[in-house]
Order: sequence, then C-alpha cells, then structure tokens
Amino acid sequence: MAWLKKRFQYIFTSTKGLILMASALIALETAFMGMLSGPLAEWGVRDFWIRFWGMHLEPSHREARIIFLYHTFAIGVIALETYMLTALVKMKESHKAGINAVITVGYLMVLIFGLGFAYWGENWAFHGLFLAGLSLVFFAGMWLAYAFWPWAQEYRLPPDSPYWRLPGGVDGERLAFFVMAVATLISAIYGAVPGSYFGNGFEVFLSEDIIRIPYHPPLELAIIGHLHIMLVDIAVAALLIVHRWVDFKGKLHHWATPMVIIGTIIVSVGAWLVVPVRPIAHMIINVGAMFLMVASLLLTIYVWRKQMEIGLRKMGITGKGTLGQRIKAMLHDPLPWGATWQMMYMNAVVTAPGVFMAIKLEMLRDWLLREERTGLVGHWHVLAAIIATILLLYYGDVVGLKGKVRQWYGWLIIVASDLAFAMATAFYTKRIYVSESQQQPFVNTVMFFLELGLFIVLVVVGALMVWRLVDLFKPEGKWTEEWQDPELKPIFAEEEGQ
Repeated sequence: MAWLKKRFQYIFTSTKGLILMASALIALETAFMGMLSGPLAEWGVRDFWIRFWGMHLEPSHREARIIFLYHTFAIGVIALETYMLTALVKMKESHKAGINAVITVGYLMVLIFGLGFAYWGENWAFHGLFLAGLSLVFFAGMWLAYAFWPWAQEYRLPPDSPYWRLPGGVDGERLAFFVMAVATLISAIYGAVPGSYFGNGFEVFLSEDIIRIPYHPPLELAIIGHLHIMLVDIAVAALLIVHRWVDFKGKLHHWATPMVIIGTIIVSVGAWLVVPVRPIAHMIINVGAMFLMVASLLLTIYVWRKQMEIGLRKMGITGKGTLGQRIKAMLHDPLPWGATWQMMYMNAVVTAPGVFMAIKLEMLRDWLLREERTGLVGHWHVLAAIIATILLLYYGDVVGLKGKVRQWYGWLIIVASDLAFAMATAFYTKRIYVSESQQQPFVNTVMFFLELGLFIVLVVVGALMVWRLVDLFKPEGKWTEEWQDPELKPIFAEEEGQ
C-alpha cells in the first residue's frame, strides 16, 4: 500500500495536491448536481438520477437544500483560494501547514455532511457536523488573518521595493490580504448570527423570493447583506491572487493596491449597513465597487502591457511593432490575458446590468415578479461563474499546461464561458427589448447558446480532471514533479529571467 500512501501524502500535504483535490471535488459536485438542472429534467435525467442515488427531495424543503448547496460550493472555493494564498503570501511554515490542515478538514465536513443532510434524509447528526465544519473553516480564516499580519518586522519591504509600501516599510499588498481576510470573517459572522436563529421564529428563505415585500426584519436584511458581501470577498481574494500570479508591481501597483484596500472596506461597510440604514447601503456599496473596478483595470493594463512586451520579444520584434503585431503578442498566452479580460468582461455582463437595474427599480416593478427574480438570480450566478473561470485559468498555469494544450484550454474557457455569460445576461434582461408575447423564439436561441457555452466549459474542466486522475496512478506522473516542486511561481518569472 506504499503507492497509495504516497498519493495521499501528495494530495493532503502539498499545496498543488490540495488545490487539485479542491478543484476536483468542486468539479465533481458541479457535474453531479447539474444532473438535477432544468434542461435535464425535461429529458427525464433528473428523475432517474434521484432514484438511482436514493435522494430524498421534499418539495417544501427546496429553499433549504439550495442554501446548503450554495454553502458547499462557496466553502469549497474559499478552501481553494486559501491554499493558493498560503502558497503565494510569505508566512511561517507552521502557519501554512496548520491553516491548510484545519480548512481541509472543515470544508470536507461541510461538503460531505452538508449535502448528506440536505439531499439524503436530513439526518440531524449530519447537520451538527456541517456546522462543526463551518466552525473549523472560520477558525482557519482567523489563523489566516493572523498569518497575514502586515506589521511583522520580517515582512517589511526595503525602500527601493517596486511594490507599494506604507511608512516604515509595511507591505501594502500584504495589508490588502489582511483587510480582505478580516472583512470575510466579519461578513461570515453577519450570516452566522441570523443562521443561529433558525427554528426560533426565523424561517429559511431565498432572497430573490422576498424582493417585493416592503418590510424586512433585521435578520432577513442580515442574510441579504451576507450573501452579497461574501461573493465580493471571494472576488477580492481572486483579484489579489492574480496580483501575486503576475507579480504586479511598479507605478500601477502603487495606485491599484490602496484602491483594493479602500474598496474592500467601503463595500464591506456598505453591506453591513444594510440592516441599520438600508436606503443608503447600496449607494455605499456602489462607491466601494468603483474603487475595486478601477483597481482591476490598472491590473489589466499592467498584464496586457507585460504580455505585449514578452510576446513581441518571442516574435523577434524590436520596438513597438505594428498594431496587429502588438495585439498578437498580447494574446500569445490566453491564461493571464484571459484572467484579466474576464475582470473587464464582468463589467459588461454583471456591473452594467446591475447598476442599470438598480437605477431603474420602478421599471422592474412593471415586470412580472418572475422576471425581476430571474434578473437577480442571473446577476449573482454570472458573477460567481466569472470568478470560477479566473481561478480555472490560473489553475491551468499551476499544473503547467504548455503549447497547444495551453492554448486550447485557455481559449475554450474564455470564449465558451463569455458566450454563456452574454446569453445569460440577455435572458435575464430580455423584458427590456422583447415583449412577453414575442419572447419564445428569443428564449430558445439564447438558452441553446447558454447551455452550449457551459457544456464546453464543463467538458474542458472534465478533461483536465480526468487527465489529472489518470496521471495520479502513474508511478512517475506529473504529481511527483508537483510534490517535489510545490512552489507557485509568478507567470512572467521565466521570461524575465527571475
């Protein structure tokens, strides 16, 4: 059994092994639960899947099941990002090992017992273990925030550092990681407090189902604030991961990093103020979001410039080159370019429709409740899926994809996901430009391309996971290289001779 022991050690003790396990479990859960989706229900797959796996789906408990499902996905992504963060940010090895161990146990408990409780019989022992898993994840988050402490002397930056620094040499980017971690912890508490009142006068609900109720008690508002800010915190973590991936530095870094810190604080405070001062909370959130959008724009400019420089050098072109040459050079590697492109594309399919619908609330009141509800659900899901594609593109670099495989992997994820996101946005905003009586041909076309785009992304991710699974059974597979070389290196280090 020595061969099995080695693979368990790789999966549970190395950064790349932990990232692989989290990615595989999220992909497996996505594929498994995708069998319950609407399109497959029409083909009879959903009913077969429920019977085959012996699932217990009480219709009156649907909202609770969805909440459990969201939490299992969210905690899995948080664990995945944590593994990346502990590898990318300098910290003591004891902190790194402890944080990874605690959050691994926690998110596996959340995944296994959360789904077990929600979909296989509501065993209340499973519910208790689900809560215990959430507690372990929260504790790992506290430990992570402590490990990020930016004022420790060993993490100070020298005066000539190309990275933004505060007086005394405090690493500004490390401060951004610390602020993100603390904001995430407070936001988690914001959801845990109303969650602790379930069964004591507080019933489960989905936020999109209560949008036209004029009055919301404080605990409902807390849940609404919690679900919004947790998604933003996950997005900020992804943004900072890309910072380290591309080794963001220089003048643009000096502008972008403080904007990340300010934006994170403002957005978080705005979400927390939903309970006491709901009317102005959304305005505060929009101000904070603007800082984060500008920060992501500056990061994008940096990456595209770097891509262009390296691409022109590889093409043997000195000087600026022609416009066509510069575009070709910029697009030579789809992974870093695509990660930042997705941040910009997010503004078209998430930010702009969201701001428009927030401004035109009176227009939404003329829609059917179903249409307004669809808009809100689509808005949140597209944002979550874009974050997922950014992490997938980074993972392609982590596993060392090269050559044509790297090109196919990157471009298929970018093009297919963006097609799906565009179609999803068209679907949930359709009432603006298509009347209800004329909508069916439009809906049929949009849904076809939406499902096609998502299918392609899932096939690409599935192929990657199958390759890694097969590789795991090879005596000298890629997993052995990753075990021996666990570092997550910056994307441009090799080209710059670092």
